[in-house]
Amino acid sequence: MTQLFPHRHLLGIEGLGPQEITALLDLSDGFVEKNRSADRKSNNLRGKTIINLFFENSTRTRTSFELAGKRLGADVINMQVSASSVAKGETLIDTAMTLNAMHIDVLVVRHPDSGAVKLLSEKVNCAVINAGDGAHEHPTQALLDALTIRRRKGHLDGLTVAICGDVLHSRVARSNIHLLNSMGARVRLVAPRTLLPAQADRLGVEVFHNMVKGLEDVDIVMMLRVQNERMKGNFIPSIREYFHFFGLDYEKLKAAKPDALIMHPGPMNRGVELDSDLADDVERSVIREQVEMGVAVRMACLDVLTQNLAGGNA
Repeated sequence: MTQLFPHRHLLGIEGLGPQEITALLDLSDGFVEKNRSADRKSNNLRGKTIINLFFENSTRTRTSFELAGKRLGADVINMQVSASSVAKGETLIDTAMTLNAMHIDVLVVRHPDSGAVKLLSEKVNCAVINAGDGAHEHPTQALLDALTIRRRKGHLDGLTVAICGDVLHSRVARSNIHLLNSMGARVRLVAPRTLLPAQADRLGVEVFHNMVKGLEDVDIVMMLRVQNERMKGNFIPSIREYFHFFGLDYEKLKAAKPDALIMHPGPMNRGVELDSDLADDVERSVIREQVEMGVAVRMACLDVLTQNLAGGNA
């Protein structure tokens, strides 16, 4: 496995090839089955220490990493940044030096600034996993999305995936664009002009400003959360108007393929990005499956990176 994924850290999807992505997905598949068995725990990471260092709140991602580490037999520590020296003015470099002195094995980091996780990775001796940095990347989310799709559809290549909503502020969208393009899928971005990054058409995607046109004959509809906390200014006229034009409901979904799957990285704003009944539709929505796949993917990432660290891979 270390030869198929020869990296010390997982900082993003950009730069990973299809073989490396497939290796992580294949390993994750095995952990899905392990998690569904009566004996969920293993000793793969016995004696290893993982620290979840979250500078932003994220109950879902942090809990998923914590559960993944514990199921692999590791000691897992959640650092409360608001109660740590970081809140008192300690720099990121000082934090890295402190963590190095603790001789930990894996550092899982979520930070509001793009590039902060990469900086930390350059200053510590352990493996580092990016759990989301600014509007840059969220690699494990893209991997769990890909695993969810692959298990339902059997493949990724040739599928048409519409990523809809607040693309501008979404690290999930960026990681998914890199992964889906790398794996041979066709990617569409569907959003109002105010919620698209500049020169979005240069990302290897098709861009639509009309929801129905953007959803025509797609295999996957990936909705994004409206990230009000990152918006400085007026990006949408009102929540009601946003849902009318860009919220997913049964009427708009008619444009997609009859077996199109609905995804959302969570947490959802029901009635804003997605009709509540549609979110709970057991035939079309795979949102709960995404949560399950998240634990398996994070187990795979923790497992392979600790192997690489032991083997001395750069």
